[in-house]
Formats: sequence, structure tokens, C-alpha cells
Amino acid sequence: MTKNPLINAGAAAVYIGAVVLFMSSLDGFDGPETLLIPLTMISLLVLSVLMMSYCFFFSPVQMYLDGQKKEAVSLFTKSVAAFAGIVVVFLGTLFFSL
Repeated sequence: MTKNPLINAGAAAVYIGAVVLFMSSLDGFDGPETLLIPLTMISLLVLSVLMMSYCFFFSPVQMYLDGQKKEAVSLFTKSVAAFAGIVVVFLGTLFFSL
């Protein structure tokens, strides 16, 4: 990609729009409101993936590139394990609240 964040974000939005249009053309076109929901959902998914990659990968990759390989792997592993624990708590809460 380029070093211009607006072009990168715009390219992502165009790509998502193209995917939505393709998916909609397979099912039939019912109007612009049918495009807005999948466009929003895929955009939210992409934003979530970007945020999670920043939360989990940014610091470990910097550490790894600075030569702190064991510490980077440890930080990444501990971050994933901590998040897995949080997910287990959420699932347990959901399971026992039904």
C-alpha cells in the first residue's frame, strides 16, 4: 500500500464495497438499503481485525525486530492466553445466564 493513510483506507472501503456488490448481485438487488447493512458489517469486521492486530501484534513485532525474540514471543503468548481467559469468562457467563 501507499504511505498515505487516506488512500489506504479509501482502497479498503472500495474493496469492501466491491465485495458487498458482488455478494448482493448473487442474491438479487432490492435497493440501496440492502447494500448498507453488509457494507457496514464487513467494515466493522475489518476495523475490528485492525484493532486486534494492533493490540496483539504491534509491540511483539517491534520487540522481535529489536532483537528481543524470546520476550516478544512471551508477550504475544501471554496476551493471547489472557484474551482467551476473558473469552472463557464471557462464554461461561452467557452459558450460565440462559
